[in-house]
Amino acid sequence: MFAARHTNGLRIHAVGIRGFLLFCALFAGCSGEKTNGGGAPPASTVNGGTPGAEQAVGERLFLETRFAQAFKVFVDNGGNINDPNTGDAVVDSVETTGLPITPGPFAGTSMNCRACHMVDDVLTAPGGGMRTYADFARRSPIPARADGKTHAPRNSPALVNSTVDRPDGVLFHFDAEFNSMEDLVAATFTGRNFGWLPGEKTQAIAHVARVVRGDDGSGALAQQFDGLSYRLLFTGTNASIPDEFKLPPQFRAFVGSGTDQEIFDAVVRVVAAYVNGLLFSQTEDNGAPIRSPFDIFLEINGLPRQPDSNESPIDYSRRLRTLINAGGFAPQFVTANPNRQDGQFQFHSQSFVFGAAELDGLKMFLAEPAAIPASPAELTAGRIGNCIACHAAPNFTDFKLHNTGTAQKEYDDIHGTGQFAGLAIPNLATRNGNYNQFLPATEAHPTALEPFRSIPALANPGLTDLGIWNVFANPDIPNPQAKIRTLLCEHQVPCLLTDSILLDRAIARFKTPGLRDLGHSAPYMHNGQFDTLDDIITFYGLVSAQARAATLRNGATQLQGIALTAGDTASLVAFLKSLNEDYQ
Repeated sequence: MFAARHTNGLRIHAVGIRGFLLFCALFAGCSGEKTNGGGAPPASTVNGGTPGAEQAVGERLFLETRFAQAFKVFVDNGGNINDPNTGDAVVDSVETTGLPITPGPFAGTSMNCRACHMVDDVLTAPGGGMRTYADFARRSPIPARADGKTHAPRNSPALVNSTVDRPDGVLFHFDAEFNSMEDLVAATFTGRNFGWLPGEKTQAIAHVARVVRGDDGSGALAQQFDGLSYRLLFTGTNASIPDEFKLPPQFRAFVGSGTDQEIFDAVVRVVAAYVNGLLFSQTEDNGAPIRSPFDIFLEINGLPRQPDSNESPIDYSRRLRTLINAGGFAPQFVTANPNRQDGQFQFHSQSFVFGAAELDGLKMFLAEPAAIPASPAELTAGRIGNCIACHAAPNFTDFKLHNTGTAQKEYDDIHGTGQFAGLAIPNLATRNGNYNQFLPATEAHPTALEPFRSIPALANPGLTDLGIWNVFANPDIPNPQAKIRTLLCEHQVPCLLTDSILLDRAIARFKTPGLRDLGHSAPYMHNGQFDTLDDIITFYGLVSAQARAATLRNGATQLQGIALTAGDTASLVAFLKSLNEDYQ
């Protein structure tokens, strides 16, 4: 088991890292679960370093509270670079959908990655609990600056399983802005969530390098990592570095002689490696998930737990549907957690079961209509979730981009039914010809107004969030364009559609999230507007009807295949809860 410990107000997720690295060395495809292991850590060589050490050092950098703009101000005003106690109010408490949790785990310091991507940091606090590297807010709080913004336009997505392999290559953030984890980490350390305004990227890079150069290992966080300075850690070869922290050559840096950019890039690489290792628990042989009631149900019934070679996730899901609907299938149900002596979850209040209700929900989850849209008879009978159209097993996401009506619902709830349909959205020529008026702020356009990547407000009907519409064909965001174009073209080769047509297809589209361990990532959707799974099932019933009636602007075609009745909700929710597990 993994136990967090407290040091000077910081909740450090670093205990057991030696065992974790040993586990990773023994079994390819590490689960991301910090597990205490016996025996000596893996031997390293001076030249080769220790495989996995980048994740150990990356965790420290993920927790580092001195990279934020507020800390730069603190140091510029005479503060000690090795004293993290800046006192930025944004981390004094943890924002939730109810009362804030006070004090927050990083109270008295400044912003870090963990403040928005938590794990067990507020596990026992009222209103808190376990997280899968997500926050508790509808929209994530950000440090106060001159622009007056207090929250990001979206909340923090769970990072666990966010980097699993996908056929079209990785894209990160709700709007697919980032082409790699390195791109995302670099933008975070130099972006608004860390208090940096557009146009301050050079300052941010110089500040991160300044902290790394000036760190002497005396801080409370460093003490949890053998009290070594970053200067020593990044050598990867110093004799004082324990094996588990000896970075392989590709992650090293010469802090003393390196440029600001070189040091910054090294930090980014190591943090990206850490996030890339955050995965739900898997088998050692084929990477099949193992710890949820659903996974155990598959195992004890001899059902396939992974697609076969060259089998797509949706074909795997359809094969699973055929097997559980077969006349001779006599299911064995899950009544206890085999991973714990008491048979229950450690971090969920629900019972650890996969029974008749969960199986009924699974059948609905896997069910598809005969054609799109669902027929009147299917709509009357219900029991068709059409969920696998976007959430195929075993990862329960297609990694694609869809408009499920989330942005429209929020906008219409504020401004009135039907108002989103009439919102004036510029075409490609108008948008790109007036960058500052319509597109998000960037280093090249620091004063851009970003009305379509904003929090909707009653006082300003021009504000909303259009998702990847802000990113596609945006000249300031070149890296993800090829991948986004492939997705918007629905894999047509060659794609003969113009960027103007594809931009219309991009309106209010967001990435499909995975559905594993939803109990540790509420509230749901990019704007956190749903508190419960029941709320979401009800929402999908409403937007599917809108999609069939053509009143959902740019709505996903897949929505038209949903045919659910009010009586279907309980079983579907029971199944979704069976995807919960004890992430540690």
